[in-house]
Parts: sequence; structure tokens; C-alpha cells
Amino acid sequence: MVLSVGQFMLTIRTRAAYGAGGAVYAVKEAAYTMFVLLFYTQVLGLNGSLTGAVIAISLVWDALSDPLTGVLSDRLRSRHGRRHPFMVASILPIGLGFLGLFAPPASLAGSQWPLAGWLLFWSLWVRTFVTLFAIPHLALSAEITSDYHERSQVLGARLATLFLFSVLVPALALAVIFPERGGEDGRFDLANYPLYGILCCAVCWLMAAVTTIGTRRYARSSRGEDRLPQRTARLADLWRDLARTLGNGTFRLVLGQEIAIMTAYGTVATLNMLVWTYYWEFSAGEVSLILAVPSLLAVALVLLTLRPLGRRFEKHQLMQLSIIGLILNCLWLYPLRMTGLLPPNGTTVVFVLNFLFMLCFMYCFLLRAIQTHSIVADVTDEHEHDHGLRQEAGFFSAANLVNKFATVFGPLYGGIVLDLVGLQAGMRPGSVPAPVLDGLAWAFGLGTLPGFVIALLLVLRINLGRARVEEIQAALRARSAGP
Repeated sequence: MVLSVGQFMLTIRTRAAYGAGGAVYAVKEAAYTMFVLLFYTQVLGLNGSLTGAVIAISLVWDALSDPLTGVLSDRLRSRHGRRHPFMVASILPIGLGFLGLFAPPASLAGSQWPLAGWLLFWSLWVRTFVTLFAIPHLALSAEITSDYHERSQVLGARLATLFLFSVLVPALALAVIFPERGGEDGRFDLANYPLYGILCCAVCWLMAAVTTIGTRRYARSSRGEDRLPQRTARLADLWRDLARTLGNGTFRLVLGQEIAIMTAYGTVATLNMLVWTYYWEFSAGEVSLILAVPSLLAVALVLLTLRPLGRRFEKHQLMQLSIIGLILNCLWLYPLRMTGLLPPNGTTVVFVLNFLFMLCFMYCFLLRAIQTHSIVADVTDEHEHDHGLRQEAGFFSAANLVNKFATVFGPLYGGIVLDLVGLQAGMRPGSVPAPVLDGLAWAFGLGTLPGFVIALLLVLRINLGRARVEEIQAALRARSAGP
């Protein structure tokens, strides 16, 4: 049977054990947003547009595999439940995938199609097995608790871990694996990248094991559960389940804002390393600091403010406020630099302003993400109320599907930007022509601000609040109790 509400107390230990699983997804995201594009284009010499196209293809598959994994997980009948069998089976392949991704044979360096094929194979491998872990892990959150506030806390633990590791892993790598040696920037040294692959592998194996073992008490048998979809799943069932989730109006609005937000985020994630390296001319050590410290502070601030903000505001209201914060944050730093109002690169003022920019961005983005996932968990209750079925993984996988389709824009956009602005392999910070740098800045702004504005317009229409969720859950409890 599926775990009932309140069967286990939601302790700090439970939240920490569940949250550890967010590191797996974080390591994958960090690899692709921080290093893959730089490694394959500027170090290995793969064409920028071709690299962006390969990453985009793998993202399309990644998105399509989400609902398939969700359907299979929702329908699984096993004595270990619906989520843990998938999580356990994916752990070993995830780590091996990072080893392959960052250690292509030396003979492929400088080639085009063979190197692109290597990147595609290991990208598909990594994304497939991370999906097999991440979707069941996300769905597990709705089984751990159905309390309106506790859902935000447990998902907050996952997203806090995700954000922490998405910056700590690359920050550690920049400080230890990629530092400048002998006057050479370690980010452009081919020999360093296999070490980064080993680091990714080790972190994934450790954190996936922690969350799988730490949440084993929720791996309850699903063999006799009668609220689950039919056990056999055909392709038609996949599309039927997806269409059923899209029948919920609140969920459609959540998906719409997620598409808009993640399209903008894809641009930020893809271009961040490039603008830090070339536009702001930060060293690897400075990038490590500006990536890690503001993010650590943002996570701490979110965890400190999540409970009091949650008591005062509805979840959709917090989404609105956080997106407004993202919009306002887009309107000051780069315009100041482009209008000549900032001092030259290399000054403390430039570093501090980028630090503040990153802190505001991470705080608002993390707060919005927690509320988004928590509303999706609430929508699963509304779905059960309307249709009599528990399909948590179906909803989370549908959200991930549109999320990943939206982030396809980032690497495609980033690869095209590299070619259009003329940032070529071999260019080093400080020697890039001014028009190229201006092109990077404009590309950064034009790829982000429109998505945030569209997301805000959609979120303003969401109104699934605390009172409605509690009313739905009371009805579900009454139905479960029977006549």
C-alpha cells in the first residue's frame, strides 16, 4: 500500500536523507551548464553549433524519457514500492556515464563528427539514467507527506541540495582541478577533465546511496494497491496519462511558467561560464567564489525564510514575488557595464556587484522552484480527488518534460551565439575584441528577460491555495475511510 499521511514524522533527518538525492540531478546540470560546452568547443575544438545541436538532441530525448519513466514508476507493483527499484538500478550507470563523457579518446580531439558522436552517446547515457533516478525520487516526495507546509519543506530540502551541489561541485573543481598552473588557465587543459568526470561519478554514487538507504522506510509494497493505474503500460497509456495530467488547469499554468522560466534559465546556465570568463575576465578562482558563496548564502536564506514566508503567503504568491525579483535583477548589472558606469574589470567593485547579482538570482530562483514543485504535489491530490488515481510521477515527469524541452533553447542558443559573435577556440580573456564581448552581453539579456516576464503573467493566474488543498485532502480522507 502507499504510505499514508502522517505515518512517519517528517524529521530533519528524513528531510536531509530525501534531499540528498537532489545532488544527482545537480551534478548532471552542473556538468552541462558549466563545462561540457566549454570543454568540447574551446578545448577539443568541436564546432559550437554542432555541439549545441548534439546537446539539444540529448535534451529532447531526456524530456521524452521523463513521462515514460513516470508511467512505468506509477504502475510498478513490487514489494519494494514504486520508486526505489528504479533509483537503485540507476546508480551504477550514472557514475560510469560521467567517466565516459569527460574522457573521450585522444584520437577524437579536433575531429568533428566522431567527436560529436561520442558526445551524443554519453549524453544520452547520462541523461537516461539520471532520469530513471530523478523522476521516481521526485514522486517519492508526495508519498512522504501530504501536509501543505511539509511538502514545501521536503521539496525545499531536495532543491536546496540540488542548488548547493550544482555550484559546490563545479566550484570545488575550479579551485582544485582547474586552477591556473604555470601561467596556464586550467579550464583549457585537456588532462584535467577526466578528473572532473571522476569527481562527478563519486558524488553521484555517494549521494544516491545516501538518499536511497535513508528513505527505505517509505519503500512500501505496492502489490495490493488499488488506486494505481493498470499495471501494463502501452504507448497509448503513456499519452492518455499525459493528457489526463494536462486536464488540470492549475497544472497547465504551472507548466507554462516553467517553460518560460527554464527557457531563460537555459540561457543563463549556458552563457554564465562564458561571460564570467571573457566578459568579466574572472579567473578560475574568482569564478569558483562567485559561483559557490552567493549560492550557499542564497540556500541558507531560503531555508531560513521558507517557513515564515510560507505562513504569510500562499505558494502562488511566493512564486509571483520571486519572479518579480528575477525581472528586477536583470535590469541593473549588465546595463551599468554597457553604459560605462562601472570601473574596469579586475576591481573589487566589479566582483562585489557580480556577487550580489548572483545572490539575488539564486535566492529568487530557488524560492520559485520550491513553490512550483510543492504546487505540483498539491495538484496530485486534486487529480486523485477528480479521477481516483495516484499518479505523482506522471505529474512530476510532465513538469520535467516541459522543463527540459524549454532548456533545449539554452545550448542551441549558446552554440549559435558563439558562432555569431565570433568567439573562437583559442581566444583568451583580455584579448577578445570589444564587439564580441558586447554581443555576449546582448545575447545574455535577450535570452533571459522575456522568459521571466511571460512566466509572471502566467503565475498571476494561479490560485490553488491552502484552503482548497485542505478541503481536497479532507475529502480524500473521507473517501478512504469508506461509508
